[in-house]
This record gives sequence, C-alpha cells and structure tokens, in this order.
Amino acid sequence: MGAGDRILVSACLMGAAVRYDGRAKPLDHPLLARWLEEGRLVPFCPECSAGMPVPRPPAEIAAASGADVLRQSAQVFEAGGRDVTDLFLRAAQNALAEAQRSGCRFALLIDGSPSCGSTRIYDGQFAGLRRSGEGVTAALLRRHGIEVFADHQIDILARQIDRLARQIDGEPGAGDGAEGLSGLPS
Repeated sequence: MGAGDRILVSACLMGAAVRYDGRAKPLDHPLLARWLEEGRLVPFCPECSAGMPVPRPPAEIAAASGADVLRQSAQVFEAGGRDVTDLFLRAAQNALAEAQRSGCRFALLIDGSPSCGSTRIYDGQFAGLRRSGEGVTAALLRRHGIEVFADHQIDILARQIDRLARQIDGEPGAGDGAEGLSGLPS
C-alpha cells in the first residue's frame, strides 16, 4: 500500500450508529473487509466530528447541492427549520482535514446524505424524494482532488484503485477507460 491508497469511508457504512436516526447503515461487501485488513480505511462521520448529536433531526440542502452551500448560495436546514449550514460546513472541513492528514486519495460515502451524498441527495422538502446532487462534504473533498464514490459504487472504486496501481507500476494501457468514474466533476 502506497501513499494515497487510503480511503475515507462514512463511519455508518462500517457499522457505527452515527446516522441522524441513531442507526448504522453497514455495507456488507468483501472489499471493505479486505481494505480494512490492509489498513486502507479511515472511518469518519463528518456530522459527529462537528458536534452534531446522535440521534438528531434530519437535515436537507434547500433546493440546491453541496457545491452551492460551499459557495454560500444555499443552506442546510433541519426538518424543524433550524439553519445548520455552519455545522455542515464545519463537518466538511473536518472530513477534508482528516482525509488529508490520513493520506486519503479516495472517499467511499453513504449516498443521500446532505454531507456524504455523492450522486443523490434529498430534495430539501423533507418529502423523502431524492434528486441528483452531492452533499457538502462530498463537494469539498472533490474540490480538493479526492475522488468520491457512493456506497453503491464500491466496485467502480476498486477498479479505479487497481487502475492507478497498474499506472504506478508502469503497466501499458493502465490509463484507459476509468477517468471520470466518480460520477460528478471535481
């Protein structure tokens, strides 16, 4: 395992009961077990790192995406109407700092979350409807060159890691076909 081979992973995917509803959302996949054994995984919950309690009210980005929150043109609200934008910005900064400190080139994040969603987030109306978009943490990680994958993209992440390993080892053809697999532009 070389520098940058580590993966920031949503703690709830590793079985930690840190979600807003006080539950985990464990991802049972053989790659996670292998990567854990290899010391590649860095479990992290952005919201908990920012001091948000467990459980906590659900939160959604109001009619926008995480990149809009970073640009200060959108906000994150709890279901009761409380503006929690500053907490989500702090959570994203904490996740970025941990990823950089730990040498993470990749992130595997739970989709749908206003922090970690990387392909889909809730629509901001608290009606249970999802739409294309990314959470605040996913957007900030991408902005800083960390490749972000949703939990349902774990096999794509594995192919990207393997492709980069072959590229580093100088294997021919290692650079073709895998660019842009993270779903959204950095």
